[in-house]
Amino acid sequence: VGTQIFNIELEPGKGGKLAKGAGTSAKVLAQEGKLTHLEMPSSEIRRIPQECFATIGQVSHAEHRFERTKKAGRTRLKGRRPVVRGTAMNPCDHPHGGGEGRSPIGLKHPKTPWGKPALGVKTRKKRKWTDKFIIKRRKK
Repeated sequence: VGTQIFNIELEPGKGGKLAKGAGTSAKVLAQEGKLTHLEMPSSEIRRIPQECFATIGQVSHAEHRFERTKKAGRTRLKGRRPVVRGTAMNPCDHPHGGGEGRSPIGLKHPKTPWGKPALGVKTRKKRKWTDKFIIKRRKK
């Protein structure tokens, strides 16, 4: 109890899934029956089966988030392409595209390039199977 762990399995034998980012760790809060209570980096409290493996400690390179990219080419080397606004595209490429000059998007709510609602819409499945293991949801 109180130990910091990372690279935590959600299901035994399925490999580490939680707390894998640079400098992150989860905290063991309690043990009840076959489940262990963990406080995740997002301050969410969830239960995990005790048979699941994890590594004691915290992920190294915590300063990773302070590193500057410095130039667009560095991001391109990582495989990320430039971000283009939907309004700057043609209507065949994006729901916000087209129009004369700088026209508004012409829709009640903004959409993704694939027509799904964007901005402020919850994307988590309503009845996800892990919901029963979450004790306290994360705060925004």
